Formats: sequence, C-alpha cells, structure tokens
Amino acid sequence: MHPIAHAKVRPDHPALIMAGSGETVTYGQMDDYANRFARLMRERGLGRGDHVAILMENTIDYLQLVWGAQRCGIMMVPISTRLTAPEIAYILNDSDAKLLITSRYFDEVIPGIRAECPGLPMLLVGGSGEESLATALAAQPAAPIDDQQVGQYMLYSSGTTGRPKGVRPAPPTDEDIQQVTPLMGLAVMGAGWPSDGSMVYLSPAPLYHAAPLGWCTTAHRLGATVVVMEKFDPEFALATIEKYRVTDSQWVPTHFVRMLKLDPEVRSRYDLSSHQRAIHAAAPCPVPVKRAMIEWWGPIIIEYYAGSEGIGMTLIKSEDWLAHPGSVGKAIHGVLHVCGPDGEEVPAGTDGLLYFENDTVPTYHNDPAKTAEAMHPKGWMTLGDIGHVDEDGYLYLTDRKSHMIISGGVNIYPQEIENLLVTHDKVMDAAVIGAPCPDFGEKVVAVVQPMDMADAGPALEAELRDFLAPSLSKIKMPKLFDFRAQLPREANGKLYKRELRDEYLRKAEAETEQA
Repeated sequence: MHPIAHAKVRPDHPALIMAGSGETVTYGQMDDYANRFARLMRERGLGRGDHVAILMENTIDYLQLVWGAQRCGIMMVPISTRLTAPEIAYILNDSDAKLLITSRYFDEVIPGIRAECPGLPMLLVGGSGEESLATALAAQPAAPIDDQQVGQYMLYSSGTTGRPKGVRPAPPTDEDIQQVTPLMGLAVMGAGWPSDGSMVYLSPAPLYHAAPLGWCTTAHRLGATVVVMEKFDPEFALATIEKYRVTDSQWVPTHFVRMLKLDPEVRSRYDLSSHQRAIHAAAPCPVPVKRAMIEWWGPIIIEYYAGSEGIGMTLIKSEDWLAHPGSVGKAIHGVLHVCGPDGEEVPAGTDGLLYFENDTVPTYHNDPAKTAEAMHPKGWMTLGDIGHVDEDGYLYLTDRKSHMIISGGVNIYPQEIENLLVTHDKVMDAAVIGAPCPDFGEKVVAVVQPMDMADAGPALEAELRDFLAPSLSKIKMPKLFDFRAQLPREANGKLYKRELRDEYLRKAEAETEQA
C-alpha cells in the first residue's frame, strides 16, 4: 500500500486536511505534487546521497514534500521550527544540505541563515522569482520520473543535552518505493489501525518530529485522511475530533495534561464518539494522567516507547495498562535488553540501561563517537533511557540517563518528581533539574509553570511541598522552586532541560566569581 496506489483507485479521496483552515488536498493532487517535486529534484541534479532540508511550519505542503522526496531517493532533513538561525545553520552545514525548503513564516531567521550558509539554494512557500517553490513545481510535469528510488529522512535529535545529532538510517534494502515498511505492520498488527482506507487520522503535533512524521506517512500508506493541526490547542483538538469524525490520533503526555486541565464543561461539550484509537509516546505518562484519560476517553488509549533511531518499540493497550499501571508495554519490534553498568543483563525489577537488539541499526551522522557510545559490545543499541521489566516482561521507564541528578552520592530521577507535580491542580507544567551545589554536588530544583502566574510565590511553594511530602523522601524533595510563565518545551513535548541546567550553571559560576 502506498499513496501512489490510492491515487489510482481513489484520486478524489481527501489525503490531507488542515484543521484550522480546512484546506484540503486529494490523493490525486498529492500524487501530482510529489511527482513534480521528484522531477524538480532531478532537474537540479539531486538524488541518492543528497540531503535536502525542510524548515516549515505545519502547512499543506509539508507531507506532500515528504512524499516527493520518498520517490526520488533524496535524504530529507526536517528541522525544528523552534531553532535560531545559528542552530538551523549548524544542521544545514552538518548535514551538507544541498537545498533548503522553507516558507515566509521564517522571514526573521532567513537573513541569518543566508549569512551563515552563503550560496545555499532556497525554495520558499510564498517566495518570489527563482526562490518560489510554487513556480518551480508548476514548471514540472506531473508524470512520474523514470528512475524512482526510495527516499529517506534523517532526523536530528532535539539537542536537549547538547548539539543535535542526525540519526542516519541504514540504507534501504529494497528499491521498490511501494514496499511495506516496518511501521505499517506495527500500526496494523500492534495498534489495530484499519487498512481499508476508512481511517481519519488527527496529527496535533509539529510534522518535523519523528512520531508525527512517521505515523502520518504510515496513515497515508493505509489510505487514511490525515487531519493536521496547524498548532496544538486543547479545546480545538476536541472540536477537530468532532468536526472531522476522527477515528485515530497521536499525542504526547503534555497534550493530555492540557486537555485534562480544561474546564469540565468544555471537555464534555464535544462529541468524541468517532474516536477509536489514540496512540501516545515521547515521554512516560504520569499514572494519574493516563488513568484520567482512560476514564474520559475509554479504553482506546495505546502507549508505545520508541525513538527516532527506529531500533525497537514496545506497546501497551489500555486493558493491559490498567493491569500494569505505569508500564509502556512489551517489545513488539526488536529484542529488549536491560543492562547494568558492566553491560550484563540484570534481573526483572532491577533498573538498568535499555538496549534494543535489531538486525538494522542507524548511525549518528558525522559522530562515530556518539554511535560507539550508544552501542553495546553485542551490537545492541540504546536510546539512553533507564528502566526495568517486571516478571511478566512489561517495561517501565525510570528516566533518561542524562537527566539523572546525583546529590550527596544518591541517584535521583527527575521524572518521578515531575510526574507528581503535574497532577497538582495549580500546576500546568514542571521540569526538575540538578543545579550545582557546593555541599552535595547537585541540588534538586523544580521549575514550575503554574496554571495562573498570580499564584506563584511562597504560598504555592509551601502547598507543593506538602503535596509532595507523602510520596518523596527528603533527599528527593526540591531544595528550590522556581516559578516561570513558560517552560522551554518543544511543541512535540520534548523539554529542553539543557537550557535550564545551563542557566543555573551560569548563575553558580557568577556567584563563585563574586565570592
């Protein structure tokens, strides 16, 4: 199954709908667009081995560009819309991009990109002259190119712990662009997605991220109508499910938290009866949040654990989760291994570094040291997460290895504290980090976004301490509460803890210099 096949059988079936504007593209139109783009790449001499970057907000063009790249063999490099011009330029230079496709939405950063990457060709949605993407596509015929090749995409890490790194997938083993992908099998057999073209799939997250990109393209392979939100808004997400009779969707825990914190009258206002499956990942979901979502939406929620590297996946449906609360499921792709510091596998119930064993593993672009660091001597690969399995083989995530706080020689995992904080009625979001401490090495700091900044202050801090006390030992209790109107969180749910840690490190260095 592939959009090419659906374009032949159901050319007038909606392939893409933008949730806000209602702009719609059919499978026939998307096929024409993808063919024109493939021809444009060939005209510019681009093919297998060439990298083309895409910096674009959620628009009707995004997935059509992805499908064009998929049939002309290029490596597409999606770039986060949150980045500054120097950060974007780093990815462009590191990936050796031959072309940047962007839009007028980025007018403020484009001059900086031009300065950092002189001579890099650009095509813009809304551009003019030689840089107009629409004009360039219109000049190409809509017939398929003669030498269709499987295209891929190289995703860059969020850069939450340092410079982002490109996850370079293994080369394709089959040049049939309509080949069945592993994610298709996981979607149908694991998540129960329909393969008859009846699905209406909602994507509320930015398309440059691995999960929305992977699941949206898989939905297209299955002939679904993909409804893309321009930007996430909790109430509008519910309204969109009702309006388009959405059957399937994909979320991150922060989406759940924001929807649950809507007024109950608002939450009950919308008809969600069409909604049959809601998958989520990106971060472990706090148990009370997940339980509340199942009570609200019913047992339609499916959680999985995976990464951009594509080395493995676990999955758990609502019924199994209720019997194993907090679990992210059993492995359905790759073989899971939990290893101690010596690399040996540890018993059930013991935390360790998680590895996946898989026949196909990626590399980190231009960074053999990072690739080697992620590899086990037996050829397994880790995403850098800590967790354990129970006696039944269900996986539980503890935290990322890089987020661990060591205070007075004790290992503290911030996720436990964050999961508690976000369940408080007055907390919208929370990040827990380790900040420099002369006495204990690191101290626990809770950076909290209140529901209402007017509540920020000593009274709320005292309330939160009382709230945490029954569940946390004294060593885990935050030594400092820092209230912020906003946390540095990606729209895809990833939290930029590095920015917060660097801020506290600079403060500590400045205080040392003044002492």
